[in-house]
Amino acid sequence: MVVTAGYHPGMFPGMLAVMTDVLAADPAGIARAASLLRAGELVAFGTETVYGLGADATNAGAVASVFAAKGRPRFNPLICHYPDAAATAADVVMDARARGLADAFWPGPLTLVLPRRAGSRVALLAGAGLATLAVRVPAHPVALALLRAVGRPVAAPSANRSGQVSPSRLAHVLDGLGGRIAAVVDSGACAVGVESTVLDLTGPSPRLLRPGGTTLEAIEAVAGAVDRFVPGPVVEAGLAPRSPGLLASHYAPALTVRVGATSVDADEALLAFGTPLPGAGATFGLSQRGDVAEAAARLFIGLHWLDAEGARLGLARIAAMAVPDSGLGLAINDRLRRAAAPRGV
Repeated sequence: MVVTAGYHPGMFPGMLAVMTDVLAADPAGIARAASLLRAGELVAFGTETVYGLGADATNAGAVASVFAAKGRPRFNPLICHYPDAAATAADVVMDARARGLADAFWPGPLTLVLPRRAGSRVALLAGAGLATLAVRVPAHPVALALLRAVGRPVAAPSANRSGQVSPSRLAHVLDGLGGRIAAVVDSGACAVGVESTVLDLTGPSPRLLRPGGTTLEAIEAVAGAVDRFVPGPVVEAGLAPRSPGLLASHYAPALTVRVGATSVDADEALLAFGTPLPGAGATFGLSQRGDVAEAAARLFIGLHWLDAEGARLGLARIAAMAVPDSGLGLAINDRLRRAAAPRGV
């Protein structure tokens, strides 16, 4: 089944508008999505983390279109998605550490940065010209069926405009990219709700580049101690970082964000964790019972909703209550800090 979204030419100045088809997550819809991807078109699809904006990773023109559609300000490396761990071996070199982590966490929300294999078919642009590639196997039946149907690695950053809140529902994708991409597969709501954890395995010790859907505690139980990434001159100078999600300002709604709120004003929207603070102009609860997994699944839904509701009510900002910095809370706090960072960084 195909439903054409009602977007009109001229919505996005400087870019040729297209009609964005909404495809059902059935065999016909997946076959159509795979055909579009193989033809060099952009197709968004759901994973267990967030919706991704897919392009044939072997097609440099298609990969370049991802940056144009997102308005991505620089050529950050993209994560390449595969249907299984064996398929990644054509493009990256997996040592014993990588194989152990793949066995433990794939399919799942873990991205590994590994040495690019000589003769890899992945376009250099997808890896930002680096000697490494970021790869993962998503844990979502629709995504896996699509990847098997495409038969090629699919580069897929989050399906949103660059720097804005990541999409965890179909409507979020259409709000940001409708008219810019060929199609989106209606894959339902994303269960995890935050992006994958990114782990760099190219050095002597594993290094956490981005916390995400696989917890640091779980990774360390398999791989041992993990170093933390500290942004340095490469990222700050605007040169190619080693993975997506390393820019200081990212995942940002239109309203400014204030983290660690212990009180809230009437002109603020509240992103609540646990018992909501009183006095907010609008409130979205991440988890009334203080469950970080539930909060992660609802984070981007809440930021989208508060952004729209805050704009409707003329509110000044979003105040975010503190979330424990453990388990999936580490990923939630990472996203909130980036959302609150000065814009354009």
